[in-house]
Amino acid sequence: MDAPRTLAIVLFDEAEVLDFCGPFEVFSLARREPETPDFHVLTVSADGNLISARNGLRVHPDCSLADCPRVDVLLVPGGMGTRQEMHNVELIDWIRTRAESAELVLSVCTGALLLAKAGLLEGCEATTHHLAIDLLRKVAPEITVHADRRFVDNGKVVTSAGVAAGIDMSLHVVGRLLGEEIARATARHMEYPWPTNVTR
Repeated sequence: MDAPRTLAIVLFDEAEVLDFCGPFEVFSLARREPETPDFHVLTVSADGNLISARNGLRVHPDCSLADCPRVDVLLVPGGMGTRQEMHNVELIDWIRTRAESAELVLSVCTGALLLAKAGLLEGCEATTHHLAIDLLRKVAPEITVHADRRFVDNGKVVTSAGVAAGIDMSLHVVGRLLGEEIARATARHMEYPWPTNVTR
């Protein structure tokens, strides 16, 4: 059995809760062997200190940007906090640097804005929360933005629409990496209806 992939979820104040908790659940549960996880899921914030997510949920990340180990899969959630984090040079540089060596880079909702600011959506197609479609087009006018897709898979970079769409994207990625049956089993365990007849 291969070593589990390290999947890092970036956290910041006012991150949308289901944007990161939904994928956290999917990747934590996905496994080919009952007792052997295929993903080591960790959370990371700027300084590793407590963050206050959307609606006041307080979360203590596993590590800081400086202490984060090597990342195989990088996931950036959205939420109102992205409007401020778009201008956080340290975070944007860290995302850009970690993306270079990562196998996959994922965003949920307005996390796509941070990927765009890091230059990671150049030459890609993307999606985001339906209320932020115009903002993403303004931030990254050179990319094709889809308002009608649940998620968009470019190969290395995968973006999803808002909030719950991150679960669909995560199950899709599990299917890519571990096989469709593992993705279906994970969805069944979560009692989540997948695959659905949604536009990808």
